[in-house]
Amino acid sequence: MERDLSALFDPKSVAVVGASDDPAKYGHAVAAQALRAPGRRPVHLVNRRGGTVLGRTAATSLAAIGEPVDLVVISVPGPGFEAAVDDALACGARALVGITAGFAETGPAGLARQQAVAARVRAAGAVLVGPNCLGIADNTTELYLASDRFAPGDITLLSQSGNLALELQLRCAPHGLGFARFVSLGNQADVTLVDLVEDAARHDATRAIAVYAEDFGDGRAFAEAAAAAGKPVVLLTAGRGTASARSAQSHTGALTTSADVVTAACRDAGVELVGTPREMAVVLAALNGRRRAAGRRTAVCTDGGGHGAIAADAAETAGLAVPELTADAQRQLRTQLWEQSAVGNPVDLAGMGEQDPHSYGDTVNALLALDEIDSVLLTGYFGGYSAATGGLGGGPAAETGTAGGGGALAAGEQETARRMADRATTTAKPLVVQSMFPDSPSCRTLAAAGVPVFAATEDAARALKALTVPEPGGAPGVHPLPPPAPPLRASGYHGVRALLGAAGVPFPEAREITDEAGLLAAADAFPGPYVLKALHLLHKSDAGGVTLGLPDRSSLLAAFRDMHARLGAASYSVEEMADLSDGVELIVGVNRDPRFGPVAMVGLGGVLTEALQDVAFALAPVPAARAERLLAGLRTAPLLRGVRGRPAVDVAAAAAVIERITTLAAAHPEIAELEVNPLLVRPDGALALDARAVLA
Repeated sequence: MERDLSALFDPKSVAVVGASDDPAKYGHAVAAQALRAPGRRPVHLVNRRGGTVLGRTAATSLAAIGEPVDLVVISVPGPGFEAAVDDALACGARALVGITAGFAETGPAGLARQQAVAARVRAAGAVLVGPNCLGIADNTTELYLASDRFAPGDITLLSQSGNLALELQLRCAPHGLGFARFVSLGNQADVTLVDLVEDAARHDATRAIAVYAEDFGDGRAFAEAAAAAGKPVVLLTAGRGTASARSAQSHTGALTTSADVVTAACRDAGVELVGTPREMAVVLAALNGRRRAAGRRTAVCTDGGGHGAIAADAAETAGLAVPELTADAQRQLRTQLWEQSAVGNPVDLAGMGEQDPHSYGDTVNALLALDEIDSVLLTGYFGGYSAATGGLGGGPAAETGTAGGGGALAAGEQETARRMADRATTTAKPLVVQSMFPDSPSCRTLAAAGVPVFAATEDAARALKALTVPEPGGAPGVHPLPPPAPPLRASGYHGVRALLGAAGVPFPEAREITDEAGLLAAADAFPGPYVLKALHLLHKSDAGGVTLGLPDRSSLLAAFRDMHARLGAASYSVEEMADLSDGVELIVGVNRDPRFGPVAMVGLGGVLTEALQDVAFALAPVPAARAERLLAGLRTAPLLRGVRGRPAVDVAAAAAVIERITTLAAAHPEIAELEVNPLLVRPDGALALDARAVLA
């Protein structure tokens, strides 16, 4: 249920409890900020000693104010926090900001205190940000309750780190970006990251949502909220590289790391995942415009081969494609470029820009008009001519002593910048610029028109990646969890097979046996060849607990006697041998993450799964169409399509089985790990050959 946070961002009145004249105390910084807009709403300063704070009379308590207060900021030592919360609620506060530390971050006792405070706040119908936070700010309502100022703009910043928020502000400033709101998340005892994302999505003045989070709380709910926001969400997080704390008992558990889970959740939700504050600022700057590339095909335009080659490499590293232009496109470019110009892609003016700066704009506009191109990256010297006349740099004309032409070159460059800017506003395709002179008049003209301009090639490539639709049809979306199913009580092999079989996952015939009599009865139930498996082993193949292709009863019996003598397993499975010819073995698994819930893994299966690690992840359940796209993205996808005379396999059948497996796992919260490995996919369908489940 969406929460009403209006009292948090646009309160009728504000009180700062713990306001101080001591610059070393946080209550001083918050009080000073709160007083920046005294005409917007009453601002009350509270200090138990009374007197004056920042030249204003301070009340000794909230009750002493003598009137209700809508929002209360509490910045007092830890032992006094609960009493301050109770006083605020008694005075009718509808929102509280808890700056005080010493709660969940200190251990179980602190967590218990925090939970008790949050329960009282909710019971009173109020909301609490924090505790252990650094305040909030809303430039749209002139609410300043953090220690620092945030330049006004249209980004909502939700951060668990104050210093990172300040760095992000500094990195956004050169791009002309500012903030509508800032919220320090703190411990999220009451108001959560999800609540704030949902509220920012409804906030008309917010264009994009920037998040730094170490603790997602309910990660799946965050992904759902981000997917539904209808606005760009950019996430910076830490600790993504550590493995799951659970002792994995399957390939799926062993291969699923925190990084995989967060990456999959962000991709499914359409969230831009970044690794540094600099990258976050680059992506936010890129997303400032409305243009998006419908595909990955990028044209690189330059007036120097070195810049073009580096930009092409950077684009491909970012996940874009730099395809060779068709013969028709190259002929068209030849009509307007020099003979020595390269037109294959990268398109290199080869010095033509020094003679005719309009060649930059003419070439960029021609590339934007090509149906075979989705976006354009202009890289290198553009901006240098106007920079030279503006005192920002020197161009070739200055270096060669022909500065007399510098003014004409600068004027021509600024004119072509205006033409490019006009073109950029009328096309749906994005143009991104990397310039040695990003602050030049020509580059400022482009930036003012919404064309992202960067000094670093890798930043321009990353920006272009952010402007590229990741898949046909956009982000896959976060699919709802199915209703919980009756819990699985026994996780034995045949019990798991039966559960999956009832969900429509096909298996070969099989019987569980414990002795020779049962073995021979199973051999009479279906024809050979047979498979014999020792049950209740973690990796049966490694332990010598699987024998394939036993042609008849006698070989089956001999294999059983040998295996039982070696392993002494309590039970075994006799199974009909599947036809492995022309088949590809896949793995399908679901691992239940403590933050994001069920996470699916699909990839190349069999005994080499962990060695090859050719797998892909998504939040479960995974619809069949999504499963097909995951399979198509594997490094070994050509095996599925058929190579070296082998026929293509039935990927649609495999995708349908993946949907059934992942839906089943998502409906059973008691299952920590569920895995089908291998899932044999042949030209005529898919067949599960082994399965296991681990209960939480």
